[in-house]
Amino acid sequence: MSFFKPVSELPLIGPCARQLGRHVSSPVRSMTLAAVAVMSLAPGVSMAVDKVSAVHAFPGFLVYTKTFLSMVEDINKRGEGIVEITVRGGPEAIAMFEQPNAVRDGVVDMVHTPGSFYGASVPEIDAMVASRVTPMEARANGGAAAMDAAHQKRFNVKHLGWIDGGVKFHIYNSKPFNFGDDGVVDLNGVKLRDNPIYHAFFEALNATTASMPSTEVYAALEKGVVDASAWTSIGLMDLKWDKFVKYRIDPAFYQTDLGVIFNKDSWEALSAESQKLIQDVIIEWEQKSYDDRQVDIAADAEELQKRGMEFVKMSDEASAKYLQLADDASWNRMKERLDKMKDTETFDLLRKHYYDQ
Repeated sequence: MSFFKPVSELPLIGPCARQLGRHVSSPVRSMTLAAVAVMSLAPGVSMAVDKVSAVHAFPGFLVYTKTFLSMVEDINKRGEGIVEITVRGGPEAIAMFEQPNAVRDGVVDMVHTPGSFYGASVPEIDAMVASRVTPMEARANGGAAAMDAAHQKRFNVKHLGWIDGGVKFHIYNSKPFNFGDDGVVDLNGVKLRDNPIYHAFFEALNATTASMPSTEVYAALEKGVVDASAWTSIGLMDLKWDKFVKYRIDPAFYQTDLGVIFNKDSWEALSAESQKLIQDVIIEWEQKSYDDRQVDIAADAEELQKRGMEFVKMSDEASAKYLQLADDASWNRMKERLDKMKDTETFDLLRKHYYDQ
């Protein structure tokens, strides 16, 4: 029995549902609009609160989800009487890899998810993955606007913000790492859990990979289905993977690409006041979440070492080669996907905003 409902069976909620009003017959719709106009002029009568539905990719106990839920609470508090966001849940409501299509198709209004989950549709997301800038710098230099434009063009959503930026990834292993003659970690023979964000990099490292959602990794490590997994610098202990993985390779690579995306039609159905409030709060949380996560990075590193995890460092030369391999894998994947779309301009634009600073 499946715990996940197909997105086609989920009810439309919020602005998504209001889009159905476009299909009402003209006379009825005209009378309805006229009635609304009259009511809006009547003393003591206020317009309805905008209702928004949302889901999040990861379980509620992870720090990234806690950030999103706190941000939603902030929006609801400051938007009382204007807009109200109802969070349906996480992967138990809509499976995490199905969520991007759900928001694209209007099944849900808003999703908090890694961009790499839909990177095949929006190749530009790899600019965030291999970025050398912070979310705030990307917003100031025009990168965020370009990213939003790409999402609207290719995926029928608005990209409202890059949340919990500045957090990077490590590979964690249950066994000691091996190294090649050049000093770069050698993953040949390692059974490595994969994920869309770093798949291209792992291919470049000739790793043997198994793709699976984060919710299945604990059992996979426990049963020996995988030996190792990449994860961010924080949150590993929340997942309890540190029970199995005892070695972390440094340096860290990439950045988290967690964003808030909003169905374009639903967004346009919101009042201008609701749009401004939601966007302004998310921009504030780009900075707040970035600052908070830097504190968490230091705290988690200290605690992991207290628990006996060994941080294995490559030489400076090997580290530089390792990071260049990671960056090239992401940017090359982006270019290949854009080339297939006959897009010859976006790559250089985003490279300027996110990397060549």
